[in-house]
Amino acid sequence: QVHPAESGGGSVQAGGSLRLSCEASGSIFRLDDINWYRQAPGKQRELVAGILSGGDTNYADSVKGRFTISRDNAKNMVYLQMNSLSPEDTAVYYCVVNRRGVGFWGQGTQVTVSS
Repeated sequence: QVHPAESGGGSVQAGGSLRLSCEASGSIFRLDDINWYRQAPGKQRELVAGILSGGDTNYADSVKGRFTISRDNAKNMVYLQMNSLSPEDTAVYYCVVNRRGVGFWGQGTQVTVSS
């Protein structure tokens, strides 16, 4: 079992920044693909960013140029740097570790952006 643990959420004003962190247990972390999803009230869950085991990244169009995903395999950590935040980014953000074809979801961390 993998138990991703997110942290770093909070409240920020529009234009501000936050960095989310995700810690995932397991000695094969370096082989995992990691995604960040978010879900806003009344909206469908959406993929925000992903990073493959080899380091390739992908982003939703809505966050390109503002968000950066990165990983530190030595620490079993993945980060989501979020800049130029807007109220539309308000959501619960989830880290998902994809290991051997199975997705393991964290509990989520709330991000609230006020105008």
